[in-house]
Amino acid sequence: MRVVVIGAGIAGTSTAYYLARDGHEVTVVDRHGAAAQETSFANGAQLSYSYVAPFAGPDVPAKLPFWLLNPSAPARFSPSADPAQWRWVLSFLMACTREASDRTTRDLLSLSFLSRSLMAAFLAEEPDVAFDHAPTGKLIVHSDAAGFESAKRQMDYQASLGCEQEALDRAACLTLEPALAALGERIVGGIFTRSEATADCRKLCEGLAAAVLRQGGRFRYNADVTGFVRQGERITAVRTSQGEIPADAVVVAAGTDINALLRPLGFTLPIHALKGYSVTAPMRPGVTPLKISVTDFANKIVYAPLGGTIRAAGFADISADPEPSPSRVRQLRRQAMDGFGALADFSGAEVWCGRRPATPTGRPLLGRSPVANLHLCAGLGGLGFTLGFGAGRLIADLLVERPAAIPMDGFRLAA
Repeated sequence: MRVVVIGAGIAGTSTAYYLARDGHEVTVVDRHGAAAQETSFANGAQLSYSYVAPFAGPDVPAKLPFWLLNPSAPARFSPSADPAQWRWVLSFLMACTREASDRTTRDLLSLSFLSRSLMAAFLAEEPDVAFDHAPTGKLIVHSDAAGFESAKRQMDYQASLGCEQEALDRAACLTLEPALAALGERIVGGIFTRSEATADCRKLCEGLAAAVLRQGGRFRYNADVTGFVRQGERITAVRTSQGEIPADAVVVAAGTDINALLRPLGFTLPIHALKGYSVTAPMRPGVTPLKISVTDFANKIVYAPLGGTIRAAGFADISADPEPSPSRVRQLRRQAMDGFGALADFSGAEVWCGRRPATPTGRPLLGRSPVANLHLCAGLGGLGFTLGFGAGRLIADLLVERPAAIPMDGFRLAA
């Protein structure tokens, strides 16, 4: 089957990888000159298979005034005149219930566990793909007692779904990761998950692209998708700035710009950008490096050891503006210096800003669309790196009518 995949981020390259393994004739189209040039370029480097609780949680409504009024809040809302943004926000608030959060957590854990098993297989089958993968484990540190108690309740719920995590007091957190000394007195406790890992998402996308090419796939870089050729209810070709590409099936993995492609087909998705930032700095010479992945829960910032560097990443800004905010960059650098300035100089760090394509509930949209042979790999949000392999495998299952590796009901457009 001739399959065109639109988008060469982690969702698109993962999908292309599994499609190529199934023997399809795969063409990946991307408007940039290489894979992973947008949201997958310098994300938080987290493979957080057990930390998938959605952004839309039951504690969010109480935090809204702080988010709206404090420019340094870990999440910001920048209102626009776009009705789609307001519909998204309303749907997001409606998802901020315990029942909805638990349902989303359950669905996301099933997808993340699939991704974890696929990653283990990939590491064994593709040993030459170098992407700084390290089984570091993940420690989420809390600075207030109420937040820590809430995290322990979430841990207990996830234990019923197969997660293995442990709650640590301050002393145990500092013993596990001595580099937390600068945060010491602020730490109330933490949740540690041994199974988590860190890696470079961009390098993985490049490795996946190379694997697709080895299996006979093709990439059309610097190509804008301008439309589709339709016959009846089916798409027969994808129009691009480099010409038409014949297609028996199309997979759209186009991030936050997906609705610009879908609108001419008569439908759109409830996806909005959650803007995030990262700063990456080399470890200082002679210091004891950061050993594990650390999340500062109160400030929503993650710290990852990554190939001789430390990457700090965070924030979730509901904003249509693609440009980075200078104040956000300064804030992230300052907080990174406060926490881990002894290990790395973040004042001259490499800065990145990306727009995560998020649904209101936090569940991605995977599978069939209203157009017969157009399939969705969309809305993976801040968990794209964690969920990408599983999402790609599910799309591949669908195209060959193979039984899905996990139930897909929670990820369907009509769900």
